[in-house]
Amino acid sequence: MEAKLKELQQLAQQEIREAGASEVLEKVRVKYLGKKGELTEVLRGMGSLSAEERPLIGKVANEVRESIEEMLASAKNLIKEKELLARLSSESLDVTMPGKAPAVGKRHPLIQGMDELKEIFIGMGFRVAEGPEVETVYYNFDALNAPPNHPSRDMSDTFYINDNLILRTQTSPVQVRTMEKLKPPIRIISPGRCFRNDTPDATHSPMFHQLEGLVVDKGITLADLKGTLEVFAKHFLGEHTKIKFRPHNFPFTEPSAEVDASCFKCQGEGCSFCKGSGWVEMLGAGMVHPNVLRNCGIDPEVYSGFAFGMGIDRLVMMKYEIDDIRLLFENDMRFINQF
Repeated sequence: MEAKLKELQQLAQQEIREAGASEVLEKVRVKYLGKKGELTEVLRGMGSLSAEERPLIGKVANEVRESIEEMLASAKNLIKEKELLARLSSESLDVTMPGKAPAVGKRHPLIQGMDELKEIFIGMGFRVAEGPEVETVYYNFDALNAPPNHPSRDMSDTFYINDNLILRTQTSPVQVRTMEKLKPPIRIISPGRCFRNDTPDATHSPMFHQLEGLVVDKGITLADLKGTLEVFAKHFLGEHTKIKFRPHNFPFTEPSAEVDASCFKCQGEGCSFCKGSGWVEMLGAGMVHPNVLRNCGIDPEVYSGFAFGMGIDRLVMMKYEIDDIRLLFENDMRFINQF
C-alpha cells in the first residue's frame, strides 16, 4: 500500500505540473483529494492492514496528502499569475491611438426659444415664477374670473383628474398664486407646460408650452403693456418688428387684445407665410380684470396691472419656420440637429 501511495504522489505531481489552467487544476485536485478521489480509495483499504502497519501507512498517507496540497497551492498561484499576465496583455490599451469623439447632443428648439424669452424679460426686470402643473379648478378658472359656463371648462377641452383637480390649461394660475403671496409691485413671467384636450395635428397638441407675464403696480396703463410687448417683439423677431392690438375678449383681462406682429419674412409687405396680410398673430394680452385683483386680495382702486400670454411652441415655429408642431415632440435627432 505504501508503494501505491508513492505512485499516486508521483502521478499527481506530474498532472499538476502539466495543468495549464485553473479549471484543469481543480479537476486534478478532485481526482486525487476529493471524497471519491484516488487517495481516498486507497485509504479505504487500510481496514485490512494489521495493527502494526496502520500507523506507518497512515503517516505516509498524510505526507502524500500534504505534498499534493502543497503542489496544488503552488501551481494555483503560478497559474493565476500567468492568467493575469495574459489578460493584461489581451486588454492592453494603446494610449497613442486616436480617441472616438463622443456624440454631443443639441439643445431642443423649444428650450432654445424658452431660454431666449426668459432672457428678454429678465432683462426688462421680470423674475421667473413657477407653479404646479396639476391645478385646482379654483386657480385655473374661478380666480381668473372664468364663469362656470365658460367653454374652456368643458370636459371636451380640459383634462379633469376629478371634479376639483385638472391638468392646468394655462400658466395663469401662477399669476394668481403670486398675487396671493406677494404685495405689489409685482413683475413676473411664468413659463411652463400646459395641457388641453386637443387632437394632435400640425398646429395642435394636447401638451404645449406657454409663457405668461404679469405686472401689477400703481398707475400701470395700457401704454406700459404696449411698450413692453414692443421691446419683446423687437428682441425676439427683429428690430424692425411692429405690433398692433386687435380688440378681443378674455375673462381675466379688461380691456383685452390679440397682439399681432409685422411679418418677419416680408417685413409687412405680404407673403405666403402671413397669407398676404403682412401680420402674424403672436399673443393675447390685456389689463388685469378688477375681479381678478379682488380675488387675490389686491385693491383695484389702488393698483392696476397688465397680463399677457404667448404660446412658446407657436413662437418657435414662427421663428424657425417649422410647419408641424408634432416635430417638436417626436425626439427625432435628424430634426433636432438642425438647430
